[in-house]
Amino acid sequence: MNTSKQMRNPEDQSMQRQAWVWLRLLHSGKARQYDLDGFQRWLRASISHQQAFQAARKEWETLGQAAALQAAQARLEVSPSRNVNGGRRLWLAWIASGATAAVAGAAIVHPPLGLWPAAETWGGDATTVGEQRALDLGDGIQVTLNTQTSIRRQSVDGRVSGIELVKGEAAVDLAGIAGSFTVLAGKARSTSSTGSFEVRNLGDKVCVTCLAGEVVISHPAGQRRLSGRQQAIYDARRISGIGGVQTEQVAAWRRGELRFDQTPLRQVIEEINRYRPGDVVLLNDKVREAPVSGSFYIASLDQALAQLQRTFNLKAKVLPAGIYLLS
Repeated sequence: MNTSKQMRNPEDQSMQRQAWVWLRLLHSGKARQYDLDGFQRWLRASISHQQAFQAARKEWETLGQAAALQAAQARLEVSPSRNVNGGRRLWLAWIASGATAAVAGAAIVHPPLGLWPAAETWGGDATTVGEQRALDLGDGIQVTLNTQTSIRRQSVDGRVSGIELVKGEAAVDLAGIAGSFTVLAGKARSTSSTGSFEVRNLGDKVCVTCLAGEVVISHPAGQRRLSGRQQAIYDARRISGIGGVQTEQVAAWRRGELRFDQTPLRQVIEEINRYRPGDVVLLNDKVREAPVSGSFYIASLDQALAQLQRTFNLKAKVLPAGIYLLS
């Protein structure tokens, strides 16, 4: 592939310069969480971004780090007829203009390296990447928070009557409680007085699984009454019917495992990213929908990635700050 011939027009040249900016940042060892989030959004924005980054990465590897830094600096130079330093500042300002507000917001909502609690978790309980936490809320109520989960407790007359699941995944175990317990997630409430159930609130969908006992989902579009080994999914407008589910697979995270059954590789990578610091990025579109079955231990996800690499004959590149590229 002759990347120099493919990057002739101004738009492609701009994209290639952006790729080099990201590559230098990732190799600097100074990338923070909001940088990684920004890189992932940029990379997934289009195939052209992925091609530009792959081209820059190949040049980096060919020329060596020192030569690559010089080449990157040369790409940032402006016309000799203009002030070089001022032009470079303008270029960097242009790069930052679309990201400054997002980064500033990310620094508040998604603090770098978890140095302080995210705004959405203020006044509540939260877990960071790879962390799980068990909460005893009293009166026979046990709540377990999975990775990257935040909740807010709701009380009535001094008693915890429920939680709001802001994001993430929570498992509720009830043992002989006097009243009922409610989990608010999105547009619906899931209420139970006995047994166990789990609620997963990711993206724009919420999944409720009853492991034992009974749980009632109250949604503007209707009500669903789940018994053990049953599940329902809803979003802001609709709620699904009741389906059967293998609860051993759903609750595997509580035993330190991730289980998959004919799950597309892209979804497996997304799930691994929830538990692992940094980001795994799948660059090979040919295997995105390839099915994966099996189980991985959460404590050794890098071994899981190595196994996936071998299974699908992928090339791996490990970058600073936990970036793991599969191509």
